[in-house]
Amino acid sequence: MPPRGNASDVVRLVRGVSGQVKLGMELVIRFGFGADIPWVKRTGDGALLAIAGPDMTVLRTPVATRGQDMTTVADFEVREGETIPFVLTYGPSHLPIPAPIDPAQALQDTGEFWIEWCSHCTYEGVHRDLVMRSLITLKALTYAPTGGIVAAPTTSLPEKLGGQRNWDYRFCWLRDATFTLLALMNSGYTAEASAWHNWLLRAAAGAPANMQIMYGIMGQRRLLEWEASWLPGYQGAKPVRVGNAAHAQLQLDVYGELIDAVHQWRVAELKLDDGTWALECAVLEHLEKVWDQPDHGIWERRGAARHYVFSKVMTWVAFDRGIKSAEKFGFKAPLARWRSLRDTICRDVCEKGFDATQNTFVEFYGSETLDASLMLLPAVGFLPASDSRIRGTIAAVEQHLMQDGFVLRHDPREVSNEKQPIEGAFLACSLWLADAHVLAGEFDKAQALFDRVVGIANDLGLLAEEYDSGERRQTGNFPQALTHIALINTAQNLNAAKRPAEKPAVQRAT
Repeated sequence: MPPRGNASDVVRLVRGVSGQVKLGMELVIRFGFGADIPWVKRTGDGALLAIAGPDMTVLRTPVATRGQDMTTVADFEVREGETIPFVLTYGPSHLPIPAPIDPAQALQDTGEFWIEWCSHCTYEGVHRDLVMRSLITLKALTYAPTGGIVAAPTTSLPEKLGGQRNWDYRFCWLRDATFTLLALMNSGYTAEASAWHNWLLRAAAGAPANMQIMYGIMGQRRLLEWEASWLPGYQGAKPVRVGNAAHAQLQLDVYGELIDAVHQWRVAELKLDDGTWALECAVLEHLEKVWDQPDHGIWERRGAARHYVFSKVMTWVAFDRGIKSAEKFGFKAPLARWRSLRDTICRDVCEKGFDATQNTFVEFYGSETLDASLMLLPAVGFLPASDSRIRGTIAAVEQHLMQDGFVLRHDPREVSNEKQPIEGAFLACSLWLADAHVLAGEFDKAQALFDRVVGIANDLGLLAEEYDSGERRQTGNFPQALTHIALINTAQNLNAAKRPAEKPAVQRAT
């Protein structure tokens, strides 16, 4: 897949290594999520043109093709020393047919692009190959024209095999903002970090009350969810969803993510737009009015809104970072009011979100169960890892959320009527627990968790959203940006164990 020019191309080169081999080619072209069969014809230069509505593809190959049962097929032979190309190009149907490319040159250009890009990586620590693979994945998930990074390139790959928890992840989540920035900046990719940061500010622009948890790659806001009923789903898992209704939820944590991301950008001494501080002040002014409202939480629960502990903690983060930016960089701000509110939120969380009987923070106010986002409390600086309440929370997570050495996102005690938890282990959460262990000085525990997660990566080093230890396979959308972001940050945390000021976990916590 060469770097995009005026159109996007997929190139396949069939090389004859030795002997003579008979091969078949089959191409099934469908648009509209599989519903639209295109009109197909030959162009003047012999290419195969397929059009349906706004979409167009062009197949160019020296091999003779024919139509058969709404499918394009070909039979051919490749001999030793031969290379037979197939180039499939996509473009909008109202534009001229894209010009052909040189397949051999495309291969060379692609290799040179990635080799040059990888040469900018500044990480030289342990597991560099895994970190580099994850950075490549983040780059590949980036929409270059805007800098937006999608959570995954897939939709409806089930969190539980055969189940209905099948969501569309082809959007950009604010939830991932700060960790994404740190993963890129700490690895030497400030241009990509800047592009992501600029996308973030453009997407969030406007009235703070209208800020969403996710946007499209160009900042689109209406991500209406519907079902493609004609598709069978992955191994029968239905429904197949397009769009994500969670975009309309109130999730208070995104305000903290936005303010923290901007603060980290300033601390790194990278250039910000002159109007950024005004945007932050507007966000914090709005947050003063809504921080105590119930929301749907980081995991986008689709039931009743609740007072989720992590959401409240991230409102604390928003005011904490606003205060620190004003103090460090000399911005004008209502510091006394912000400090008072920061203290109020801290007391509220510690009084209502902590279960003294279990000695642990809980998922939401009044709950007796946990969720894995609690592992981020020391990483975002709410309380130090040495605090007895954090130590108790880590111990409770290990007792109740661990399954076969991995961390579940949700407490299985919530679904005690099921034989198995509602989904597999959430891989990023396992790495968040590793980060909490790093902050607590438990480096052996952290390393063991890290090794366990990377040990289930596929042969290309790619990781999905979740892992089903019973089925011994990855589940959920794939590859998952949040998992690879967590891998990068945890590797850097472990590598910098003797240099605490350089750890991403410490960068957010101080």
